[in-house]
Amino acid sequence: MSLSPRIIALLLALLIAGLTMAFLAFVPGTTGSMLFVVGTSSFLLSFFLVMYTIDILVYREITKLYDAIRRLKVKDFSISRKSILKTGNPFKKLNDEIFVYVAKKQREIDELKRMEQFRREFLADVSHELKTPIFAAQGFIHTLIDGAVDDEFVRDKFLAKAARSLDGLDALVKDLVALSQLETGELRMHFERVDMRQLIEEIFEQLESLARARTTSLRLKAPQGPIWVKADRQRMTQVMINLIQNAVKYGNDNGRVIVALDEDGKKHIQVSVKDDGPGIPPEHLSRIFERFYRVEKSRSKEQGGTGLGLAIVKHILNAHKSKITVLSRLEKGTEFRFKLDKE
Repeated sequence: MSLSPRIIALLLALLIAGLTMAFLAFVPGTTGSMLFVVGTSSFLLSFFLVMYTIDILVYREITKLYDAIRRLKVKDFSISRKSILKTGNPFKKLNDEIFVYVAKKQREIDELKRMEQFRREFLADVSHELKTPIFAAQGFIHTLIDGAVDDEFVRDKFLAKAARSLDGLDALVKDLVALSQLETGELRMHFERVDMRQLIEEIFEQLESLARARTTSLRLKAPQGPIWVKADRQRMTQVMINLIQNAVKYGNDNGRVIVALDEDGKKHIQVSVKDDGPGIPPEHLSRIFERFYRVEKSRSKEQGGTGLGLAIVKHILNAHKSKITVLSRLEKGTEFRFKLDKE
């Protein structure tokens, strides 16, 4: 039952009047008319006094606070007025609203702290990644300036190394720009009808020399004929190159990489890229899609790459309204999966 100021005042007034009449009843010489007059007077006086105290001094001020919080809450979170708790008790309303508002503000504060930590880590990672190729190219060029340029063999060797460092720097900057555009939504997807079988076969041809160097076999498991999906061909090529290239680079020598295309119901095609490499330790699985995160940093540096590939893959697939998942077992291999809409 909702206790309004009038009901509270009425109950308290009845209680006070009843107690007053009960005590007077034990006083010798008290008549019935005296009890009636005292009971009525104490009831009326108590009723209006309690009513004024609760309604004017408490309820109205609490209601003002509640209305202020409600307006701030609606403004901050765009919450429909229908969703705001409807009750006649302003104490309960105020308590509920303060609890909800403080909880949401706390979540905002926690998210801001998390983003601040992320920004610090990102700046540190970017600085480190940029510093390495810049210092390398700088060292080679200054060596040439200091006199090594006269030696034709040394000159060509150092210029080639400086060029590779600058190519790595260029790739890093391009990946950073692409990732930033994907996260802000500036990079639009151009959806079209794409034959995934043909796209993967073309990628196999591009990566043939890399696979041959690692003596790794590339295999496609898919139904016969074209497999049409709705996707951005350029970005999907980027996704598949990254996943297949990683599978070859970080898999075992004499290994095998299998790309499978399977129907998943009437509306989707499931794409999977599986290797039989060393696998990914469980503690790293939740972080491999973070920017610059590397499972084995020393090995990743040797293999090249910017450390942004999987982060870009995740954002491209998100733009395709798809989600990538990873399954991995140590010494058994790793498998990446995602779904695309059929066309």
